[in-house]
Amino acid sequence: MESQNQHLPQPQEPSKLGTTFSRTCFNGLNTLSGLLLQRCMDANLHIKTYPDIGDVAFGQKGRITISIFMYLELYFVAVEFLILEGDNLNRLFPNMGFNMAGIKVGGRQCFVLLTAVVILPTTWLKNLGLLAYVSAGGVLASAVLVACVFWVGAVDGVGFHEGDVLLNMRGLPTCISLYLFCYCGHAVFPTLCNSMKDRSQFSKVLLVCFITSTITYGSMAALGYLMFGQHLKSQITLNLPTRKISSRIAIYITIINPLTKYAIVITPIAAAIEEARPIRNSRVISILVRTLIVISTVFVALMVPFFSYVMAFIGSFLGVAVSVLLPCLFYLKINVAARRFGLELVMIIGILVIGSLVGVVGTYSSVKEIVNRILD
Repeated sequence: MESQNQHLPQPQEPSKLGTTFSRTCFNGLNTLSGLLLQRCMDANLHIKTYPDIGDVAFGQKGRITISIFMYLELYFVAVEFLILEGDNLNRLFPNMGFNMAGIKVGGRQCFVLLTAVVILPTTWLKNLGLLAYVSAGGVLASAVLVACVFWVGAVDGVGFHEGDVLLNMRGLPTCISLYLFCYCGHAVFPTLCNSMKDRSQFSKVLLVCFITSTITYGSMAALGYLMFGQHLKSQITLNLPTRKISSRIAIYITIINPLTKYAIVITPIAAAIEEARPIRNSRVISILVRTLIVISTVFVALMVPFFSYVMAFIGSFLGVAVSVLLPCLFYLKINVAARRFGLELVMIIGILVIGSLVGVVGTYSSVKEIVNRILD
């Protein structure tokens, strides 16, 4: 979740030692979807953001539809941040907790609440320039995190001796959903494209971004698989031996990043609510709105504390819509020539079919797992 003042997204990827045929296909489909957004922008110079594309394609209904999906995606990413903080802080400081009104609050829940208290004042800021600069360090932090995990495996004694099960069909829907979450950067593409001096170079930017992301997150996935195999948890930091300095650095990096990004993620949601005419420019209402958003994300994080399955839900339901299906539909609506039968139309239909299949199966699988775990 890097560079983000208006919209969201960013990567994270599961992979093996090499890029398989299916992963290569998904990379191609994802890149094609990004290129389709660029073509939509080229067709109308007034397009500046993703909702603008929806508006040009389907009018106000298109703008509202893409806005809903984008804001839901941002909201659940904020929830993921809280779950992430709770899990990793509980890993560093186990056996924490307290009693409140006769109710025992466990360590994970305690740290989710503590995190919310810490980040709440940052959400009240209107100018997030400083946080944006800090957040930009996330790219470096990701590289350091991969290096620390590698160090744990190569030097600190964990080793690379696991990874005996190459294929687990039961976990395939969740895996693909997680994979899609890693490439949910499309909502911010129009903003990035408009920020460039030469928009014709944006296709090269897409290529660099996808390759870099695949290498970074693929390396992490491969390390986790080789180090812990079937015992790998939803976050590799939960597997790392906390007595090692390299492990603690990795966990601290994982903890610090969301603290700097939470406010940036929920700001577009709050701004959309604050733009309503009756409450516009009210500082008190602004603080109240942002506080209520934080409280609601805390509630969801406590009710559904399943990091991997929430991420899978974001990828399969929201990610597929924002990054795969809607770019294709908007492009076909805006570009009449694209609707003529030919290779381009066949490829777009293929993207729509595969995206729909992955979305339905992944959403069903992730929601089913979440419900089952809540009932358990």
